[in-house]
Amino acid sequence: MYRHTVRYYETDKMGITHHSNYIRWMEEARIAFLKEKGFDYARLENEGIYSPVINISCQYIRPTTFPDDIDIDVTVKAFNGVKLTLMYRMYKADTPVCQSESMHCFLDKSGKPIRLKKSFPEFYDMLTDNIKESR
Repeated sequence: MYRHTVRYYETDKMGITHHSNYIRWMEEARIAFLKEKGFDYARLENEGIYSPVINISCQYIRPTTFPDDIDIDVTVKAFNGVKLTLMYRMYKADTPVCQSESMHCFLDKSGKPIRLKKSFPEFYDMLTDNIKESR
């Protein structure tokens, strides 16, 4: 579980968190999730794995404001060896505020797709194992 505290500058004139910030929080939570699993971004990039976002969606349920603490739970929703879909559930004191997803592919330094099962089996296994945990 990743925790983000809403910063004052993340709010709009009405005092509500601007919708674009939730996508930033997804990235923060994704980085923390991968690091917790032993695959921080520096390690992945050093091994030649790049993972751009190819799709993103957010369902805003309730507004957040400064200085709310937002807990973000990241799970592997789907992984087929080429594309990865992560789900993010965001809560303020156990009350859902946002549910979102990001889809990623995996590329090498030249921008060519990577099949993780063959090229990086340890990372592939970690993602596959976490699909089972998230069901």
